[in-house]
Amino acid sequence: MITDLHIAGGAIKPAHKKRVKAHAWPAEADGWYVEPAWCSKRLFDVENFRGLRISDPCCGMGTIPREAVAAGFDSFAADLRLRGYSPGLVEDFLTSDRWHKNIVCNPPFHDIERFVRHALKVTAHKVAFIVPVARLPAAHWLRETPLVRIWLLTPRPSMPPGHVILAGEKPGGGTADYGWLVWEQGYTGAPELRWLHRDEGAQ
Repeated sequence: MITDLHIAGGAIKPAHKKRVKAHAWPAEADGWYVEPAWCSKRLFDVENFRGLRISDPCCGMGTIPREAVAAGFDSFAADLRLRGYSPGLVEDFLTSDRWHKNIVCNPPFHDIERFVRHALKVTAHKVAFIVPVARLPAAHWLRETPLVRIWLLTPRPSMPPGHVILAGEKPGGGTADYGWLVWEQGYTGAPELRWLHRDEGAQ
């Protein structure tokens, strides 16, 4: 059970405000939003995933599987429908009983709880999901999970709908906060809060 939050690295410092160019996109029906590659690259830099295999059941265009392979892991990729990544299976994660060693993915934000609960049932070691930070205060169900770490991503990543990327638009000026939530099977303590910078060595 989660009863507290340990903040690593000292007190929280107020962030400096700066003006950014924001984008407003039509919503993606399937909840398919595309994060920049540095988000998963930096996660693989700092998290230890046992088993040397990373599964992404929401692989989209393959950002996470490609970064997993670049980091030295084997990868498994699937999605609800084909979105341009090969090799990638068409599979509904929520109805699949496929067993995984580790799962790292960008899930549909409107269905995060179901994805987390199912992932924890079918994963041997670690689960890591990128999520909007604004959803965390109301997510009381997280207290029932083995949440070990929260990595706040900085600078804010721009995460447009997949159809925007497919149309050739280059995103920029992210205004929402995102972070990696990492669960570890068997963990029972309070989750740790850390910052994960895009630039290596900046944390």
